Amino acid sequence: MVDVLDEEKGELNVVGLVGLIVFYLLIFFAGILSHKCLKRKSAEDEKQVDTDTEDMMLAGRDINYFVGIFTMTATWVGGGYINGTAEAVIKKGLVWCQAPFCYAISLTLGGIFFARKMRERRFVTMLDPLQNKYGNPLGALFYIPAFSGEILWSASILAALGTSLRVICGLEDTPSIIISACIAMTYTLFGGLYSVAFTDVFQLICIFVGLIFAIPFMTTSDAVTIPLRSSNVTMYPDKNYSAFFGKINDGDGGIWADYAIMMIFGGIPWQAYFQRVLSSRNYKVARALSFCASFGCFAAAVPSVVIGLITINTDWPAVIGYELTADTAKLAVPLTLLNLTPPAVAFIGLGAVSAAVMSSTDSSILGVSTMFTRNVFCNVIYRKASDRVSLWFLRGTVIVNTVIAMLIAIFVKSVYGLYLICSDLVFILLFPHLCLVVWFPKMTNKYGMIAGFGTAFFLRVLAGEPVLKYNAVLKYPYYMEPTYDANGDIEAYGYQRFPFRMLCMVLNLLITLITSYAFRMLFTKVPSLKEYDCLGAVKDFEAEEYNEEFKAGEKKNAESSRL
Repeated sequence: MVDVLDEEKGELNVVGLVGLIVFYLLIFFAGILSHKCLKRKSAEDEKQVDTDTEDMMLAGRDINYFVGIFTMTATWVGGGYINGTAEAVIKKGLVWCQAPFCYAISLTLGGIFFARKMRERRFVTMLDPLQNKYGNPLGALFYIPAFSGEILWSASILAALGTSLRVICGLEDTPSIIISACIAMTYTLFGGLYSVAFTDVFQLICIFVGLIFAIPFMTTSDAVTIPLRSSNVTMYPDKNYSAFFGKINDGDGGIWADYAIMMIFGGIPWQAYFQRVLSSRNYKVARALSFCASFGCFAAAVPSVVIGLITINTDWPAVIGYELTADTAKLAVPLTLLNLTPPAVAFIGLGAVSAAVMSSTDSSILGVSTMFTRNVFCNVIYRKASDRVSLWFLRGTVIVNTVIAMLIAIFVKSVYGLYLICSDLVFILLFPHLCLVVWFPKMTNKYGMIAGFGTAFFLRVLAGEPVLKYNAVLKYPYYMEPTYDANGDIEAYGYQRFPFRMLCMVLNLLITLITSYAFRMLFTKVPSLKEYDCLGAVKDFEAEEYNEEFKAGEKKNAESSRL
């Protein structure tokens, strides 16, 4: 098979490189200057944060509607979102392109069910309510799936950018990844969420303008035979336009439903989302940002879907000398920009892809660094850390996490596959507990959390994972067995067609509730067992009862005083 990257990579494109440098410099200085402007304005308003560290994490809790809508949308619309949407359309058809509508629903649900409660309680990170309920050490366990998902998301989109720059500009992957990540890291170090939010405004405009501007040039190419060029349809009457829509084969309905539910509900517990919610001026702004970003994410997928349609109906042998395969579908966006548009338009489109990557990379890196600084370092490792120490530790963590993401993007070949694994861990392990501690905190406790978390993780491991190259031990209904060649070597690993991720998540929730209730009743009915309460759950029960009695007393006194 032809190696597309080797075929497409030519000599260094000096004009493209200069344009890319100018674009990166604009973003860099925008990030630096925005920190000073936005922070000065925030200082003039009523201060809503207690420390400089929180100020860097949450931009003074002063994100308004305009900046907030842009930064919320840009956080989701990354390079992986743009390239991945086009790739999904090409490989399996529009029906399997689930991310746009699933993430749109996810943001809407986040705005309805979580934005108000999280913002009114003035949490700093997504893990705060978990640590408030389960204690700092146990609550910090949830940092593991959160960290894995955020850092691998950053690595996957950095890797996508490296591929795009290699195809269009002739740059090697490694320097492209390093330079892009370092620029995002630098302005994040200077301004924290101030810089990240303001640059997202500029980057999202680049994404929409760059891709939409490029599409008309693609459709007018002689090699494109989509219905927009009716004269070419008669030239290529055998084109299969139904490939664009795709279909769900018999037995694959469970896979489709499993991924859809995972994206919808697993798209909520991400720090990059809650950082915008918690940095909003009030809960009304937080909700509005979620609803508007829901529409923005869906709209941002339209250019990628159109590019996928164009790619399917392009005569690639006439353009580059060979057909694209399923394995090279991830190159659809850079290849169409390079081969179906004039050079100047291709560079504008490349700016859109680069902007998408940095808009998500900076958000994920800041989010995961914020959680580690507050929920692990300050709450577990060094509880007496001063604000100055915490601030410098946050900056150091931003550097370390950027380096980790860069190394993964450079050296790991299947970064996106690893990201998908961590995404379903976020859904299976984190989402049910976030729901419980936010909405039903009295129905869960430390014993239930350990039982539910441990069981769900164990079941997920036993379900197998083709990306990690091991077959399932626990085979659910409709399991697809692995295939072997004549020599007995494995050709394709087995995979589950039953919606097992949803099952693991539901079992996590149910086991947590049942175990929590059982231990609460056990300690209540048999007081002598309280001395064996190694996790301190009894103290939590007593504290909850005291708080209820205190609130009831306050309410009664207030009613008496009114009378």
